[in-house]
Amino acid sequence: MAVIEVAVLFSSVYVAGLIVFGSLAECIQFLGPVAPKAALVALVALVSMIAVGLYQFHQRLYFGEAVVRLIVGLTIACLGLAILFYAYPPLMITRDVASVAIGYSLLLLLGVRYVFVRTVDEHVFRRRTLIFGAGERAMSISAIRRRADRRGFKVVAQVAAMGDTVVEAGDVIQSNGQSIADIAVESGAEEIVVAMDDRRGKLPIRDLLDAKLKGIDVIDLLEFLERETGKIPIDLVSPGWLIFSPGFRRSKLSRLAKRAMDTVVSGLLLGVSLPIMILVVLAIKIENGLSASVIYRQCRVGQGGVPFDVLKFRSMSEDAEADGVAVWASENDSRVTRVGNFLRNSRLDELPQVFNVLRGQMSIVGPRPERPVFVEELQEKIPYYSERHVMKPGVTGWAQLKYSYGASEEDAVEKLQFDLYYIKNQTLLLDALIVLQTVEVVLWGKGAR
Repeated sequence: MAVIEVAVLFSSVYVAGLIVFGSLAECIQFLGPVAPKAALVALVALVSMIAVGLYQFHQRLYFGEAVVRLIVGLTIACLGLAILFYAYPPLMITRDVASVAIGYSLLLLLGVRYVFVRTVDEHVFRRRTLIFGAGERAMSISAIRRRADRRGFKVVAQVAAMGDTVVEAGDVIQSNGQSIADIAVESGAEEIVVAMDDRRGKLPIRDLLDAKLKGIDVIDLLEFLERETGKIPIDLVSPGWLIFSPGFRRSKLSRLAKRAMDTVVSGLLLGVSLPIMILVVLAIKIENGLSASVIYRQCRVGQGGVPFDVLKFRSMSEDAEADGVAVWASENDSRVTRVGNFLRNSRLDELPQVFNVLRGQMSIVGPRPERPVFVEELQEKIPYYSERHVMKPGVTGWAQLKYSYGASEEDAVEKLQFDLYYIKNQTLLLDALIVLQTVEVVLWGKGAR
């Protein structure tokens, strides 16, 4: 779908030029080389559409919602292009061409979305999966129930393994002496997920090797869940898996590149948001009085467990924790002021954290920092919780995109699983995608509290 939509966006400048000027020759005479300008329009529009969440594989997005997001995405693209044209006039296309291109793109993109929603069989894109195991570990696959979360795979067979206590009989089949490779071939499986409860002395190595040599992928349950859910389930993780699994690499070059990205992005964000920050300061002063403090400093745990003061615009009353006891923020928290409620929903209360990033205490992307008292409690109760401190905490992060606001031990477990996925798979590309998709979180108020 993205490929088709990029083609539509690229062609929109050519179509608009032909309509406005009557011929391609006339279009080139007035606009100059068309291809670079068409490529720029397509790139900016694609980035804007990614930012508003139009290409998230596991997102449940009905056609009406897609229309709204498409309009918002194209509006953001128009603003971005206007800034680029102003900054570098040779890139500019005429207003008439731009108007026709926008109308053409909107109509065709709506058509593409409608056709995909109505006619494209999503089963075509699913991996045909055989689950080898029917016990407690295999239940973690059955727990993936949302249709949107199962877009990446289709279970074609489930075979009980030796020693498994079958939890849900359902469609579980017994091998009855037949090799797992033969069952996979008969069922048309493209991959076998090994989800046995106990592998010791029971793993059919010869059969799995046979399946592998026949072109059927054989993967571990944890690898499968990481791929399909975007998180690492800590109840299935062992220290050995963490040690030997790919990922968790931190070269000096990657650390330098991440720091360079943090400095550039936070500097740009500071420049763009400075007028907004001034308005926020005025709003807080008007509501709470001229003597009210604007910046709230709160001790959080940073990289390596080192505490630091995170900076935020004050969104609660100054006596929110007058008794000195740290309390999780709750939904419709009475301590939140009217201005603070807006700041939290729009995430504007987080803007001062660009100074934490510039100081090197935080990164633009990373696990969210927690308060020391909560960290001490959670480290005692949740395995691998301290591992999230191997990286600098972030202003935004993978867990913030994938999970709502965390305000309990159960929420902390869920967010830790997403944080471990990010720590394992961190790259500059993933960071860039997270920064882009944070726009969606801000615009639609996801997870704010």
